[in-house]
Amino acid sequence: MRLATWNVNSIRTRVDRVVAFLERSGTDVLALQETKCTDEQFPLLPFEAAGYEVVTHGLSQWNGVAVVSRVGVAEAEVGFPGMPTWGEPAAAEARALGVTCGGVRVWSLYVPNGRTLGDPHYVYKLEWMAALKDAAREWLRADPDAQIALVGDWNIAPRDEDVWDMRVFEGATHVSEPEREAFRALEDVGFTEVTRPYVDQYTYWDYKQLRFPRNEGMRIDFVHASPELSAHVVGAQIDRNERKGKGASDHVPVIVDIA
Repeated sequence: MRLATWNVNSIRTRVDRVVAFLERSGTDVLALQETKCTDEQFPLLPFEAAGYEVVTHGLSQWNGVAVVSRVGVAEAEVGFPGMPTWGEPAAAEARALGVTCGGVRVWSLYVPNGRTLGDPHYVYKLEWMAALKDAAREWLRADPDAQIALVGDWNIAPRDEDVWDMRVFEGATHVSEPEREAFRALEDVGFTEVTRPYVDQYTYWDYKQLRFPRNEGMRIDFVHASPELSAHVVGAQIDRNERKGKGASDHVPVIVDIA
């Protein structure tokens, strides 16, 4: 199975590009983030014409996640147990979708941004990550042999080398120690980030200030795999070319090959 994750930054704007990527790359399952549309607005037909089934979770023009598969879809689940909500009164956000594809439980995740270290959204982000860790622990307790992939835009750069210049990020989100600790906590419950042994590239470049031509990027898109799934990962890559050309997302696909 070839599994990929991609923050597309509006699926309606980039549907042709995404379908072309699927066909060119031979991807079997694609987790999408920031689809930025409701379920009713999601452009299903091009994917179905290419032989893919689609499960979506979108509530508005913000956030939004989906899973696209040509190896089947089953047991779709919106949100993981204990996932925090945001706002007063509490409002749901489309940030997590679990779907079983070809025997692998794929979670498309769009982790909250955090905004600034002093913002309530930063606390929300840490609470969200803590709840994900607790849910992931329970999934493995229930079935130690489960094949689970936690994939998506984590909005966390877990190492200094995952940003082009740490001095630029001093006192900012994405690189703070509590965020990095929350990212590493998934390892404590048994999950492994499986792309780093195979590839070392950025996955995101801001549209502003010529960040992409200067390669001033961040690595914030990752794949965490359960022990059973990790054992079958045989390769990974980051498709930097998808950041090039007209109409590109500010993120690129992260791809994992599973034997």
